[in-house]
Amino acid sequence: MKESIMRLRALEKQLFAYRYALNAIDFDAETVAPEGSAEGRAEACEVLSRASFDLLVNDDTAALLRQAAADAEDEQQAAEVRELQREYDRTAKIPAAEYAAFTKLVQQSIPVWTKAKRTNDFSLFAPYLEKIVEARRAQARYFAPDRDPYEVWLDQYERGLTIAQCDAFFATLRQTIVPLLAAIRDHGAPIRTDFLDQEWPLDAQKQVSKKVMELWGLEPEHCLLAESEHPFTTEFWRGDVRITTHYMPRDMFSNLYSVAHEGGHALYERHIAPELDYTAITGGATMGLHESQSRLFENYVGRSRAFVHCLYPTLRELFPTQLADVTEEEIWRAVNRAEPGLIRTEADELTYALHIMVRYELEKAMIQGTLAVRDLPAAWNAKYKEYLGVDVPDDAHGCLQDIHWSMGDMGYFPSYALGSAYGAQAIADLRKTMDLDAQWEKGDLQPLKDALCDRLWKYGNLKEPAWLVKSLCGGDFDPHYFTDYLKAKYTDLYRL
Repeated sequence: MKESIMRLRALEKQLFAYRYALNAIDFDAETVAPEGSAEGRAEACEVLSRASFDLLVNDDTAALLRQAAADAEDEQQAAEVRELQREYDRTAKIPAAEYAAFTKLVQQSIPVWTKAKRTNDFSLFAPYLEKIVEARRAQARYFAPDRDPYEVWLDQYERGLTIAQCDAFFATLRQTIVPLLAAIRDHGAPIRTDFLDQEWPLDAQKQVSKKVMELWGLEPEHCLLAESEHPFTTEFWRGDVRITTHYMPRDMFSNLYSVAHEGGHALYERHIAPELDYTAITGGATMGLHESQSRLFENYVGRSRAFVHCLYPTLRELFPTQLADVTEEEIWRAVNRAEPGLIRTEADELTYALHIMVRYELEKAMIQGTLAVRDLPAAWNAKYKEYLGVDVPDDAHGCLQDIHWSMGDMGYFPSYALGSAYGAQAIADLRKTMDLDAQWEKGDLQPLKDALCDRLWKYGNLKEPAWLVKSLCGGDFDPHYFTDYLKAKYTDLYRL
């Protein structure tokens, strides 16, 4: 191995150490840190992020990257240089003080968002969101001054994605979803839901979480489950991936599918090739690909008839009173019902994309400067009425429900819908050679996991995103696999 590559690897490990420390602070903040801890945490994160910035952005690193690019001897070394160069190019365009200040701002913003959501008070969070939006606009100008600032952030989360592509993708989904919802409303067979809203003992709910993690194959020595206001996944490294859930006393299925979803993220991170550890090419490649795995395990596996059949005996054992007269088929139909609602994380597969479209249009408008933060609640409520036909009762059930904007994640939301579509195409392709339902009925997810590892997981960032999407999907991406899946599923579910 050339000397420049050895120096590059040493730099990558140092940067990994800073990411590890910042991730540990973030995870602690979201799970167990006391409410009054935000100020000191923000100061610490500002110092760490500035140190990480200075380690990466300097003349020595620039020279090292040039030499390592010339010395790379195989695909992995070339990919490490490529990804670190990409990170360098973006980071170097931001003034160091602004880079560190933004990290501090996010650390201040998250606990304020949490309090604002709990107290239903948007005015608490609005000043922080205004600063985040302005910072993201400024950063976009540094990165690409002649490009639409929102498109800069789309590209950050899903490399190569444009506003035009997003608009076309959502238009394709809308053409299927809107008439299908109308048909369900007018002609759909009724679905029993009376058993959903009742008391579900928390101890038993925690056993459901444990069972899902066992079925997913997430070993407790490498994957921790904690509680937070908003479920999320944090990868420290391949051997330490942590997920969270939020238990609701009167909604057991919310927790079940939160764990299923976050568990999909965790599986991706857990199965990246060991030789990529501590390098710039470990971790999931794009947010769309990451969400394809979380949505795949939440919906294509977790809401399938086969998986409900597998889990039904456990649910009956844990909730003998709540499910005394509820059949397996009734559970399957209930957890798949299409019902326009207020909360994205509780949305069914059919209406979910409409929730994403609302966020896409609003965050785009905020970044582009056509929507003021102070007007966000009214704009949100109007979009929900237009797209989903529901009245938003308060901001806690409206524009405060998601953590993403408090973290600065503008441009992330389209990844969820893209991930659903990637997953639909991947499952359709795998079904050509695998009897997935027969395996899932028995709780055997290993063949599916092996296939996904071969197509996607093991590569991390070794390959370019376009190659990985094609590998996962079994061909060029086509959103009609997703719309065909929705039509077939909901025609069956509602007996249209």
